[in-house]
Amino acid sequence: MTAQTPKRGPSVALMALIAMASPLALNLFVPAMPDAARALQTDISVIQLSFTAYLFTLAFGQLLSGPLADHLGRRPILLGGLALHTCGSLLAAFAPDVSMLIAGRVLQALGGSTAMVLARTIIIDMYGREGAAARMGYIVMCIAIAQSIAPTLGGYINLWAGWNTIFYVSLAMGCIAWLVAFIQLPETCREKSDSLRLKPVIQRYAAVFNSAGYLGYALSTTFIAAAFYMFVGTAPYVVDSLGGNSAQFGTWFLAVSLSFMAGSFLSTRLAKRLSVDQAVILGNSLSLIGALCLLGFTLAGALGFASLFLPIAVVTFGRGLSQPNAQSAAISCSPASAATASGLMGFIQLLTGALIAQIMPFLLDDGPLPIAICIVLAPVAALCAHYYAIRKNRSETLSSQSASSF
Repeated sequence: MTAQTPKRGPSVALMALIAMASPLALNLFVPAMPDAARALQTDISVIQLSFTAYLFTLAFGQLLSGPLADHLGRRPILLGGLALHTCGSLLAAFAPDVSMLIAGRVLQALGGSTAMVLARTIIIDMYGREGAAARMGYIVMCIAIAQSIAPTLGGYINLWAGWNTIFYVSLAMGCIAWLVAFIQLPETCREKSDSLRLKPVIQRYAAVFNSAGYLGYALSTTFIAAAFYMFVGTAPYVVDSLGGNSAQFGTWFLAVSLSFMAGSFLSTRLAKRLSVDQAVILGNSLSLIGALCLLGFTLAGALGFASLFLPIAVVTFGRGLSQPNAQSAAISCSPASAATASGLMGFIQLLTGALIAQIMPFLLDDGPLPIAICIVLAPVAALCAHYYAIRKNRSETLSSQSASSF
């Protein structure tokens, strides 16, 4: 099913700008976490909550944003979310203690969750499954640009001006995204849901969850993203243990994020040559190769900046190839509830990421080897989940063909 393009549809550039706000805010602060812990006189597990709480709130925020956007429309929910994100950035910038910092991060994430859900959903509204795949690649590529800029920028700002100054960047980004969306964004939802009562909402989520192939595609993109969350939740402390600082972390992280951007760009070029499933298999296989390289360096006791970051760059290159295709395939499994499908997928992915982010630093007590093993398991699980999605789709197609023959 291909959606008709709205008369005054939002540009892909606008959707990319909106989608970049939350990843930028998430990753700007990552290299500064060890220094923030020292400045606020707290330990790693507590400061890690500022990262975990962000992901956890993103997860539940996306779960709520989908039904709200299906019922009230995309525009009001998106504008309200961007406003919340901006307020959270302001609170975090002036946080006097770790409690206020976490509160600001929660507000940032609650608002940012709507941007993540609706940037994808509006693309599906406009272009349908096949048309969205290539354009989703541009969205993911722009997210990769934000991720590539954020740790480097955050690392140097932290070094030169202090960790709290980092949030001024998110504040400016949120204001710009809100203003441009207010001016340019029309309503793209043409069939709004009838009710926000709990029972119909649960029924919509159940229908999406049971759609043929949805769970497999959603878990595939979740597991491949989990490898990244495992890395980003522990790498600042690994770099710190290797004698590095936040600026060095940010500089080396460029290789990871630029690889993600390159993979996302390549996915747009391959959209006409490979099917959605072929692109997902290729991307997940490349991610597995990168993870195995990291495990090899760790087992050999040769872990340094290059051997830590470059294998993960291969992992994220593969993620850039697979993620836009797996996401568009998952959302398109339920075209009548696209925002709900997008929100549920984001919830699954980010709740998993939040749990991983809080657990991973504790594994560092046994050194980096347990982290490397977990990173290898992530693309293996992604390949298995994608295989499950393919089998479910084939089974559904065969059932439909059998039914139509009678």
